Amino acid sequence: MANDPVKVLLVDDHAIARNGVRLMLGTAADIAVAGEAADAQQALERVRDEGFDVALIDIAMPGMNGLDLLRQLRALCPRMAVLVLSTYAEEIYAVRALKEGAAGYLTKDAPTAVLVDAVRRAAAGHKYLSPAVVDRLAALVSGAAAASGHDALSNRELEVFRLIARGESLVQIGARLHLSPNTVTTYRTRILDKMGLSSNAELTRYALEHGLI
Repeated sequence: MANDPVKVLLVDDHAIARNGVRLMLGTAADIAVAGEAADAQQALERVRDEGFDVALIDIAMPGMNGLDLLRQLRALCPRMAVLVLSTYAEEIYAVRALKEGAAGYLTKDAPTAVLVDAVRRAAAGHKYLSPAVVDRLAALVSGAAAASGHDALSNRELEVFRLIARGESLVQIGARLHLSPNTVTTYRTRILDKMGLSSNAELTRYALEHGLI
C-alpha cells in the first residue's frame, strides 16, 4: 500500500554500526528497518526469504565484499534498491558501486537527513548522488579525469591492494578476507603487474599519492 513504510535491510558486520543506522532511520516515520545481516551470506538469505525495498550495505566485510554482494543482490532481486554506506571516501568506490547498479553511495559520517533522503529516493526508484560523485562522474564523461592505474583492478584486487598498502601481511589479509595466503599472493602478483609496480613500498606510495589509504 502507498502508506506502507519503506522496508530496509541493514548489512554490516559491526553491530554498533547497524544500531547507529537503525537509530538514524528511526527518526523517519515512513522508513522501517525490517531486517539485519552481519555478512553477505546472511544478506542473500534474508533477501531470498523476505521482501525489502532498500538494502543498505557496507563494503568492508569478511568474506564477500560489498561490491560483489551488490552485484549478487541486484541479480537476485532487481526491484530492490541497494545503497552503499561505507567508511571509504567516495573517490575510492562510489563510481565502481554505481557501475554495479547501486542506487547511491554515502559515507558513514553522512548526516541523518542525508541518509533518510537517500533511502527515500532509492525506494522511489531514483539515484542519490552527492556533489562530489556528480563532479567525478562529470569529469569522467567529459574526459577531464584521466584513468588511474588502480582503475584497472578488479573490486577484490583493489581491496587487497589497499590492505597491502596499509601494511597488513599476507596472512592478516587472508584471515580478514577469508582467503588463503597463497591466494592473496596471487592477487598481489596481479596487482603489481597491472599497475606496473614492483614492491609493497611502491604500492604504499601510490596509495598515499592517490588518497586510497
